[in-house]
Amino acid sequence: MARAELFVALLCLCLAGLATGAAGTRKMVGVYELRRGDFSVKITNLGARVMSVVLPDSKGNLADVVLGKDTIAEYVNDTLYFGPVTGRVAQRVSRGRFVLDGKVYHLYKNDGMNTIHGGGRGFSKSIWTVKEYVGSGDSPYITLYYHSFDGEQGFPGAVDAYVTYQLSSPYTLGVHMNATALDTATPVSFLLHSYWNLGGHGSGDVLGHTLQLFASRHTVLDDELLPSSGRVEPVAGTPLDFRTPTAIGARIHKVKVMGGRVVGYDANYIIDGEGMRPVAIARDGASGRKLELWANQPTMQLYTGNFLEHVAGKDGKVYNQYGGFCLETMGYVDAVNHPEFPSQTLRPGQVYRHDMVFKFSF
Repeated sequence: MARAELFVALLCLCLAGLATGAAGTRKMVGVYELRRGDFSVKITNLGARVMSVVLPDSKGNLADVVLGKDTIAEYVNDTLYFGPVTGRVAQRVSRGRFVLDGKVYHLYKNDGMNTIHGGGRGFSKSIWTVKEYVGSGDSPYITLYYHSFDGEQGFPGAVDAYVTYQLSSPYTLGVHMNATALDTATPVSFLLHSYWNLGGHGSGDVLGHTLQLFASRHTVLDDELLPSSGRVEPVAGTPLDFRTPTAIGARIHKVKVMGGRVVGYDANYIIDGEGMRPVAIARDGASGRKLELWANQPTMQLYTGNFLEHVAGKDGKVYNQYGGFCLETMGYVDAVNHPEFPSQTLRPGQVYRHDMVFKFSF
C-alpha cells in the first residue's frame, strides 16, 4: 500500500512539474525544514507554501499551529489554499478583466464570473525554484523564485518573483516577498494564505481565540466579496470591529457573506498607518500561545475558514468550519478596476515589496 501511495504521489508531482515548468523543463518538488531549537517551519516549493509551524505552548508542549495536508500530492488538487503564496494578483478581480493603459485584459475565471488568487494555475499551483536554503543555525532561511511569463492566466508582461522565509529569535518567522516587472506594465499583489489555529491544527474551532486588529476602517464588499461600490467605511459600531481584543466568535453570527448564505468573516480591513507596522494580535487562552503580525501592506483580509467542512487534514485530523483563521495582508481588493484605490501597477523595472513578520510567544 505504501508503494502504491508513493507511486501516486510521484505521478502527481511529475504531472505538476510538466504543467508548470518552462517549455521542456521539469521542476522537482521538495519539502524544506527551517529549524531553530524547538521552533520549526516546513516549506514546499509547490506554491511557496507553508506546510507547518511548530512551537511550544505555555507548558512546553509542541504543536503544529498551521492547517494543511500530510503529503505534497494532496496539495496538488487543493482548492482551499492551505498555506501558499497567491498571485499574480491575490483575492478577486471582478469579471476576470481589467483595463491597463487603454488595453483590455481578460483573465482565467476560477470563481464564478470572477478571478481569484491569480486564476486556475496561479502562483499557488506553480512550482518555484529553490535559490538558497540554510535549514539550521541562528537564522535559517529559504529563498524561492518563480518566473511568471507574459500572458500567464491572462496577465500582461513577465514578472520575476521571490519569497524568503526566515526564522529568528525569539520565535519569529519573517516572510519577505518581492517582484519585478520585466517588460510590460502589470498589476502585482501577493498574499500568504496560511490558516492558523494557535491551539494546534485540528484542535477544534478558533471561535474562542481573541483577536485585535489595528484597523479602524474596512472596504465594503458586496455579495461576491468584491468592492463594487468602492466605499471604505469605519468598523466602529459593526461586528467587524476588532480594535480591542475580542473573541472571534463573539459576533460572528452577525456576519453573513456571499449573499447571506455563509456565516463568518471574509472581510477586508484597511490597516491603520503606513510602512512596517502592527496588523493583528491573536491569542489562544487554553495553550497560552500568541501570534503578533506586522506587515507593510495597506489592507488585510480576515477569513475564518467558513468553507471548511469535513476536510481531511494532517495527522488524521478533520477540519470543520472555523477550524482556522487567515490574516492575509495584501493590496486593495480589485484595485485594478478601482482607480480610487492605491494602484497595484508595476512599470518595467519597478519592484513590488511585501514584508510580514509573525512573532509568536507563549
